[in-house]
Amino acid sequence: MAEGQQTSHERIGEFLVKIGAMTPEQRAEVLERQKKEPNRLFGEIAVELGYINDSAVDIFLGRNK
Repeated sequence: MAEGQQTSHERIGEFLVKIGAMTPEQRAEVLERQKKEPNRLFGEIAVELGYINDSAVDIFLGRNK
């Protein structure tokens, strides 16, 4: 599998760390916040914290079809 590609079951946080868009520490922080706010999406929280922008989420979603 080429770098930047993902399997259909890969989670967005794993993908964003793999492509270098987020650090593992940032991913962990988003997941901790998501535990406290389970109705919020990972990408939504990551964008709010300034770790990624909407285009990173769009890349993941486009490749996850």
